[in-house]
Amino acid sequence: MRSGEKKETYTLITGATGGLGSAFAHRLIRDGENLILTGRSEEKLRLLKEKLLCENGGADVRIFAADLSDGHSRGEMMSQISAAGLKIGRLINAAGADIQKAFCEYTQEKIAFQCRVNFEAAAALCRFAIGRRAAELEIINVSSVSGICPMPYFALYSAAKSALTSFSAALREEMKGKGVRVTAVLPGAMPTRADIRKQIEGQGLWGRLAAKSPGFVAEKSLKAAARNRRKYIPGFWNRALNAFMKILPLSWKLKFIARRWSRISKDAF
Repeated sequence: MRSGEKKETYTLITGATGGLGSAFAHRLIRDGENLILTGRSEEKLRLLKEKLLCENGGADVRIFAADLSDGHSRGEMMSQISAAGLKIGRLINAAGADIQKAFCEYTQEKIAFQCRVNFEAAAALCRFAIGRRAAELEIINVSSVSGICPMPYFALYSAAKSALTSFSAALREEMKGKGVRVTAVLPGAMPTRADIRKQIEGQGLWGRLAAKSPGFVAEKSLKAAARNRRKYIPGFWNRALNAFMKILPLSWKLKFIARRWSRISKDAF
């Protein structure tokens, strides 16, 4: 986004009240960025807006509560943003749902919810942002290192994040020369909730080395997007793990992941 457009354009952040989404918001408000924040809770969005405006009262912060897994709710949010005449200079798709359990334990509703939040909504918001873009548009799609390899007992999440990474690379190529840049960010674990902190501790030294704070991920992601990176993995140890995983046979990786992740079960959201 050009510096001269900052006051006239907006950064749209999905999952804004979550750990990573709010980290992006707090980072950008310090630079005087105008923000469009979306999440499911109107109350949480209002509280976040108040905190952000205390940091920089000169910025414009708009909030739109929406359930991104619901096409109608998503459409209503898009209509409201369009009706307000807001131009988007940056989109950060930070919303996600990290349900972890055996696939046979899913209901049909949870299958749809997980896929819609982690992939469908991100793709839909990309299309919307392209239609509402300013002269230039920067898209940051938050994928995950969990999408690098198929993950038994985390199958839907890893598949959806893999799809998001692939989609981001394809969209980036389609939009070359059209004022739209796309970067996929693949973070590892971030200690945003008690269950995630417990999981990180359970992974021992490697888990603690690989885990990065939401603030770190937000800062590094914005810099990677500014450099027009196609894909970025925050943190040295996560990049090292990615390199190591590439040389292992898939059968080994699947057995190791299945053994470790079969011990974890959580039904977030």
